[in-house]
Amino acid sequence: MKRTVVWSDLHCGHRAGLTPPGWQYQTDSSDAELAKFAEQQRLTWDFVKKRIDGIKPVDVLIVNGDLIDGKGDKSGGTEQIVSDRSKQAAMAAECIEMVGAKSIVITYGTPYHSGASEDFENEVASAVNAEKIGGHEWIDVNGLVFDCKHKIASSSIPHGRFTASARDVLWNFLWQIEEGQPRGNIFIRSHVHYFTYAGTNRYLAITTPALQGWGSKYGARACSGIVNFGFLQFDVEGADNYTWKAHILNAVSGVASVVKL
Repeated sequence: MKRTVVWSDLHCGHRAGLTPPGWQYQTDSSDAELAKFAEQQRLTWDFVKKRIDGIKPVDVLIVNGDLIDGKGDKSGGTEQIVSDRSKQAAMAAECIEMVGAKSIVITYGTPYHSGASEDFENEVASAVNAEKIGGHEWIDVNGLVFDCKHKIASSSIPHGRFTASARDVLWNFLWQIEEGQPRGNIFIRSHVHYFTYAGTNRYLAITTPALQGWGSKYGARACSGIVNFGFLQFDVEGADNYTWKAHILNAVSGVASVVKL
């Protein structure tokens, strides 16, 4: 059996991103907003570390894009713990090293976060000695093939959130006819920060929960829908013999509040 963990959307460097202890805000800050994020940083880090420690050893870690948050141009950098992308890459590498996986595969995230003219996620891959980093990867784990790509279209309606991943499954089937892609069994897509899954006896298509928490300006002002925080675990004996589960942390209290007048 090979234990495989799937992470995505760490957004290291953002105040709601996955943040190792040495980079976390101080909880005794006089700034109420920073104190709120300090608590969230500890809660989310502790959740991930405790769950990972509980399932070790991990054989394969797949990190499916948006490892860092970037300079935060759209918010003027006001949400960044640090805007230096090399330091964000070091933060992401620290997160990945915590898992202690035997093999690591990384996919590239969106250019806005990881670099429009350069790929700072390469720095992460080098630091953790990843087996591979690429835009679209097929990873064979005991005969079970994970088809992994970061970006997927979003939907603002709950029942539309399965369509895009099912469409990518169909494209894979058509590519096989053209002999241009290997057949996928588990289709992993990320980017949208919500967790869904759909499938048949022939495939399983998943949009992964994110490892960025709640409270970004963009999410609050421009997005609709639930944000899911967490990661996936697969225990793979073979192509037709595997189990999986999602480790999900429910939204923290205090993310949204009522104004009493």
